[in-house]
Amino acid sequence: MITTDALKIAVLTLSDSRTLEQDRSGSYLCESLQEAGHQLADRRLIPDDIYQMRAVVSQWIADPQVQVILTTGGTGVTGRDSTPEAIMPLLDKQIEGFGELFRLISYEELGSSALHSRALAGQANATLIFCIPGSTGACRTAWTKILQPQLDITTKPCNFATMLPRFKEGL
Repeated sequence: MITTDALKIAVLTLSDSRTLEQDRSGSYLCESLQEAGHQLADRRLIPDDIYQMRAVVSQWIADPQVQVILTTGGTGVTGRDSTPEAIMPLLDKQIEGFGELFRLISYEELGSSALHSRALAGQANATLIFCIPGSTGACRTAWTKILQPQLDITTKPCNFATMLPRFKEGL
């Protein structure tokens, strides 16, 4: 169901090993955001490559039709995990509380393994960007506990959905 309060959200999966058909995490996010009444603006899957990530995310940041970007994958501490390094330079402002809150909730679910997440969020050119770990469980945690309520204009006392116009105005 799409309402006048629907946000246009793009989903980017970062994986060296999965295809779009095997991407359960990206599929979960796409289905969940649409069930919440938002519009899927675009969906892509690319390798864990800093420059490809920056290119896709930069394109979406510049597109006035994309209000929110969700990335899944590449937030760990091993191998080619490079989402934070790719995305941080693109941000106008970082939203530190997102990563902190995600790790707190994850700690309650996983114990000290939550320490391995480098989930982050920020804002660039009036576009919200949330970088989530690649597991479907992590996507579910981020969506149900943080993103769904914060992208809903009825969440009080404040939410990101109602702040989007103020980002645009520079207020």
